[in-house]
Amino acid sequence: MRAVTAHKDYYVTHTLGPETGFSALGLAEALLRALALENYTDPTPIQRAAIPALLAGRDFLGLAQTGTGKTAAFALPLLQKLRTGHEGRRAKCVRALILAPTRELAIQIAESVRVYGRFLHLRHAVVVGGVSIGPQAKALAGGLDILVATPGRLLDHMNQGNVRLDAVETLILDEADRMFDMGFIRDIRKIVAVLPRKRQTMLFSATMPHDVERLAKDVLHQPLRVDIVPPKRTAEKIDQRVFHVPTSEKRALLARLLGDANLERVIVFTRTKHCANRVAEHLGKSGFSVDAIHGNKSQNARQRALTRFRSGEARILVATDIAARGIDVENVSHVINFELPNEPESYVHRIGRTARAGAGGVAISFCDASENAYLRDIERLTRGTITVAGGSIAPDAQPKPNHGSQTHRHHASPSRRRRGGARAGR
Repeated sequence: MRAVTAHKDYYVTHTLGPETGFSALGLAEALLRALALENYTDPTPIQRAAIPALLAGRDFLGLAQTGTGKTAAFALPLLQKLRTGHEGRRAKCVRALILAPTRELAIQIAESVRVYGRFLHLRHAVVVGGVSIGPQAKALAGGLDILVATPGRLLDHMNQGNVRLDAVETLILDEADRMFDMGFIRDIRKIVAVLPRKRQTMLFSATMPHDVERLAKDVLHQPLRVDIVPPKRTAEKIDQRVFHVPTSEKRALLARLLGDANLERVIVFTRTKHCANRVAEHLGKSGFSVDAIHGNKSQNARQRALTRFRSGEARILVATDIAARGIDVENVSHVINFELPNEPESYVHRIGRTARAGAGGVAISFCDASENAYLRDIERLTRGTITVAGGSIAPDAQPKPNHGSQTHRHHASPSRRRRGGARAGR
């Protein structure tokens, strides 16, 4: 693996050091004890690259998808940095700010902070939309060491005078490209504008579009840049297949596939909230244990659905792309794209919910005639051809190679295909 560090031309490549255990990265004993309780013994590549640099005070730009261990990569050095000085917390002030695009990701990060920092005397809180603002204001009142927030709800608290950011020592932007996708860039810039100029900043993103690169140049000072996974390659351990099926037959095909007990824990993705509800309702009436999660669900409903899915009480989770990133559920055996996404990057993030932590997984996509262009964009981005399932729609149907004749028909222009944006389904 190679890292890239900022210089006159912004980035200069250099080679990372040899693999080491957590104990060799300079972490405090209290953090090593917490990691041992979680049975974490070997750091991932991004942790190995980031932790020493962040402990040294460097700014950091990490290009890494979820599942690479990036939360621990920034949380561990942050906790170590903050383990002193917490005695002098000031009312409504925050020492470190972590911004995340979705409620689920913010809650997940906050839980990781709690787990890793269990032996430290630090105070943290999470503020997200969809729940009452009162308890959050109360948590902010006494001052915090770490605040994990979604941009919109943080601005609400700022406007109400519930929080001060003039003492922030560390800023972390997670899933920066997702922030842009969801229209949060103005909120982020408003927040950054009130932060101290002298601070440590970290930015993590799965991809590096122009907007993210421009933001990185604006907020980072001579960062160490580390690219962990090529952004245009999908996980090698995911068996990817596509069924060419008319829209009217998708629900029947889905039910037949789910009749196979080998599909043990399944996430079904749709483009829109309306379709997610319809699919979940159909599966429920067919006798499947299923929940739906999307932007119209209250935060409590979304958390209940995730809890049921994680515990196995619900075998199937139907979701829009709001759940494609930041939802780390173990042992997802299959991802099914009931509708192909109109942005090929979303496909990569969707199927990344399976094959976690070195395990294998299966990604099945349904493609009707109107989605052929989306499929072509996905194959271009992933630099590969997705295997076409055989003529039978049975789950054990033998796949056959896709030589392109079945996939590349009825292609619309990119501008026509993407008019209306990817936000409609969130």
